[in-house]
Amino acid sequence: MIKRETYLSRLRELKDIQLIKVVTGVRRCGKSTLLQQFMEELLLSGVSAGNIQSYNLEEPENADFEHWKDFYFHIKNHLSGQGMNYIFLDEIQMLHNFERLLDGLHILKNVDVYVTGSNAYLLSSELATILTGRAITIEMYPFSFSEYIAYSSVENPSEMDLINYMQTGGFPQALELKKISHFAFENYLKGLYTTIIEKDIKPRNAIYNEVAFDNIVRFLSDSTGSRISANSIANYLTHKKDGIDEKTVSRYISILNKSYLFYHASRFDLKGKKILKTQGKEYIVDTGFRNVLLGREQLSDLGHMLENIVYFELLRRGNTVWIGKNADREIDFLSKDTAGYISYYQVCLTMREEIVREREFSAFLKLKDHHPKIIITLDLEEPTYNGIVQRNATKWLLGL
Repeated sequence: MIKRETYLSRLRELKDIQLIKVVTGVRRCGKSTLLQQFMEELLLSGVSAGNIQSYNLEEPENADFEHWKDFYFHIKNHLSGQGMNYIFLDEIQMLHNFERLLDGLHILKNVDVYVTGSNAYLLSSELATILTGRAITIEMYPFSFSEYIAYSSVENPSEMDLINYMQTGGFPQALELKKISHFAFENYLKGLYTTIIEKDIKPRNAIYNEVAFDNIVRFLSDSTGSRISANSIANYLTHKKDGIDEKTVSRYISILNKSYLFYHASRFDLKGKKILKTQGKEYIVDTGFRNVLLGREQLSDLGHMLENIVYFELLRRGNTVWIGKNADREIDFLSKDTAGYISYYQVCLTMREEIVREREFSAFLKLKDHHPKIIITLDLEEPTYNGIVQRNATKWLLGL
């Protein structure tokens, strides 16, 4: 079992702080395993088993709690009177009015609450209002490339390992099934997609045109790294004789963002210093997902998949990420870290052709500041051009 150190370190920092720790993310990215790993750390540190309560709301034995008050008093009656109590609630969105349960547990002085959920309802305005100032979110993703390498026990990672990662993605259970057969791997991801649609999306959102909704998923998957608009998608679907208006397209994309299938990157106008409302990009949470949904050949479209992977790596490292617009040039990523430092990134497969070098450099040359400028490629060489640093993707993803 790979320790999810990035997320465990955040839980350690927040331990015993009176805030509800909410771990969110797409289904099956490893949230339940993370809680299990943290519980094991608590036990090893000397916390008594009697001070830990753990519940998975998707398990049948926990379905008897039809009312949040029943669950609240069940937990309260099992609290230890000695020391801090640690309460772990997995897939909390399965409980009706779960936010009231969390609010009740939060005000108990000897309780430290950890919660997971697969649906962005956990971050909705309603929950935010009820738990204002009482909750902190940790967003979790499938395996990063470095976690994938640790899982695969690769001693000397190469570009071929990165290409394999682009093909398979990082869902832990999918990687286990890949060892058995590609058929098992593919069917797992297809089934996971169906589960997200049926359990996370449909129960909370009216999907009046399921065919159009499915086509939007595939359109966004196929448009990774490309600017999109609700209007262009509506026109495309109308051309395909699957008429749907722009407003509905926008609503469906918002639903996909809330279910953590796709992440939206807005464009930032570097000259006007403002976020633009149109022509953003959507990145799929896992490239293996993308390949299965599109039925793509394994080695197709590597450039866009690399861009997708770099985007999520920047998020994992705690950055806020936008698409940079500099006059008539576009910069793949403008990132700001937790300390407020800005960096610029371009992503391409290779810089060995002069026409590519001219294109990638042109996006940076008009910038009038001194923030780091980085080009990430599959090339092994890592030269520097007038302060612009070229990085090998495999090394950069591994933090080397």
